[in-house]
Amino acid sequence: MTLISPACRDALQGWLEREKSLAGRAENTLTAYQGDVSEFLSFMTLHHGQSQGLMALAKITVSDMRAWMAQSRNGGVGARSLARKLSAVKGFYRWLAEREGFEPTAVLSTRSPKFQKKLPRPLAEDAARDMIETVELQSLTNWVAARDVAVVTLLYGCGLRISEALSLTGSDTPLGATLRIRGKGGKERIVPVIPAARDAVDTYLKLCPHTQSPDAPLFRGVRGGALNPRAIQTAMAKARMQLGLPATATPHAMRHSFATHLLTAGGDLRAIQELLGHSSLSTTQAYTAVDTAHLMAVYNRSHPKA
Repeated sequence: MTLISPACRDALQGWLEREKSLAGRAENTLTAYQGDVSEFLSFMTLHHGQSQGLMALAKITVSDMRAWMAQSRNGGVGARSLARKLSAVKGFYRWLAEREGFEPTAVLSTRSPKFQKKLPRPLAEDAARDMIETVELQSLTNWVAARDVAVVTLLYGCGLRISEALSLTGSDTPLGATLRIRGKGGKERIVPVIPAARDAVDTYLKLCPHTQSPDAPLFRGVRGGALNPRAIQTAMAKARMQLGLPATATPHAMRHSFATHLLTAGGDLRAIQELLGHSSLSTTQAYTAVDTAHLMAVYNRSHPKA
């Protein structure tokens, strides 16, 4: 932030506060925004050889934008990451131009680099079941093993993000037929809880040595504090090595598997969108590409004329 003028720094902070209060951005998103826009503003300072105040920012040209993007790519920033950075810069400029009354066309008209969207990498149904069973074997402590099984079962059985599973508290227990989940951007959704997930959490609670209270985290670390997601990531990494699964078999892959297996079984895309908490249907539609890819693989492997 040392290369950024006080006026720009204050403006950036004002935009971030606006994104937090009105748009409900998550802390991780705000941190990424701050880093991306700060990097852009620092580049412009070096590019023009002087500190860029608000009026100087209003005069940024298409050539300036191209220089920033070229420097980013030369520095090893991939197309996907650069597209994310450009999106943050445009969001900041859109807000700043409205507040300061200048024309932001040079920034807003900059085209995002093209990149191929990565498809979700779900596990096969039997691999998902094997993962849950094998995670249990990664700890010699019974309650820790039960804890890890409960978390992974919630990821697969309810389609939760790991952050959502670990945000559950004692007030959410005993689990009922549904759970109210607060996801990205503070958006709430209701998800059904399958019996296997309820049973796994009940088993964990019976074995957990730490006192449960309504405000305390449901899932605890060994010392009693909130469980760090790294513990689940490590347990799954050990399990996937035993099962011979690829490195893509992560906690988030269990959520992908939840969506893909529902779709394969005939689930409605809109319903799956609601269960996952996606704001846009286009995000959920990525799973149709996964299912189509599976069908094509079966076709190519099985059809006599394939």
